[in-house]
Amino acid sequence: MSETNQENLNVNVGDTVTGTVVKIEDNHVLVDFGFKTEGIIPISELSNLHIETPHEVVQVGDELTLSIKKVEDDEVVLSKKTVDRELAWGELEEKFERGDVFDVQVKEVVKGGLVVDIGVRAFIPASLVETYFVDDFASYQDRTLSVKITELDKEQHRVILSHRAVVEAEQASKKNQILQSIEVGQVLEGTVQRITDFGVFVDIGGMDGLVHISQLSHEHVSNATEVVSEGDKVKVEVLSVDRDNERISLSRKKVLPGPWENIEDQIKPGQVVEGTVKRLVNFGAFVEVLPNIEGLVHISQIANRHISTPQEVLEVGQQVTVKVLDVSKSDERISLSIREIEQEQEAKEFKQYEKDEEQSSFQFGDLIGDKLNKFKQ
Repeated sequence: MSETNQENLNVNVGDTVTGTVVKIEDNHVLVDFGFKTEGIIPISELSNLHIETPHEVVQVGDELTLSIKKVEDDEVVLSKKTVDRELAWGELEEKFERGDVFDVQVKEVVKGGLVVDIGVRAFIPASLVETYFVDDFASYQDRTLSVKITELDKEQHRVILSHRAVVEAEQASKKNQILQSIEVGQVLEGTVQRITDFGVFVDIGGMDGLVHISQLSHEHVSNATEVVSEGDKVKVEVLSVDRDNERISLSRKKVLPGPWENIEDQIKPGQVVEGTVKRLVNFGAFVEVLPNIEGLVHISQIANRHISTPQEVLEVGQQVTVKVLDVSKSDERISLSIREIEQEQEAKEFKQYEKDEEQSSFQFGDLIGDKLNKFKQ
């Protein structure tokens, strides 16, 4: 259009105007901006993102700030995305300098990441979405994410955002809070995050602590999966805190009822029980009398005779009968004796022998008496 017509319309390319949406067509929008003709916003000038219909961006009655893109005869072409882009760049530069964290909505899931509209088209690469690997980003469509700008280049129209950086900053903050506040002996609830050959890592609210496999149970554990699974909620006690190296050692065993918890109700002095020889040492034998409960048979209590080593009488795995001499829950100690059972058995056998002998004497006397009586007759 000639300069004369532009003057008659009182509009110039590049001017900024305000208008109201009066009609929405399939591929453009009509706007009343106070001039003799309605302006046209092509669908391509509505958003910095790809859209299928104008209704995704505007509705009839919306008031918009627009830039005049072209004036030709009586037709004025307007752009919403040009104004949005200019406004956005100024705000983005300020946010980038300050390191601001702000929310965005995912508009598109594309190969390699996510696209958002922040006045300009911005991209979140797949590697900057989460702190962990995501196989399928389909569920991120229309989701709102907190992000910060990691790269900004106006000339190249390049805006790179990161949700991962926000998550990592939050995790670092939580981690620091935990390290400063946690104390040895605290009992906490956590979630099993990872299982390894040597134990499990438990998330205790923003930081992982290690439960060594030896601290998982009072019983022997060969594989951690025998007692826990990933995602399990567990109670743990803090064993140690290394703030310099950011390491926390935990115990699940310490918060579980131990095998010695009610030992004095289960086994008492004087009781005779069956057991299995578990270990032989110079000073005696350890015998398991209840699951995970071992008592000591001192070498002096192994046999009713002098022996030099426990191996002279016993072997690992042997089933034995023992008498309980003493039980101490506080010391987790049980004293046992095999000798006393042997002595009692010998005493019992001797008494039976005496009884049998006495009975035999009576029977012999009766026999002699009968014979004498017959002889006299």
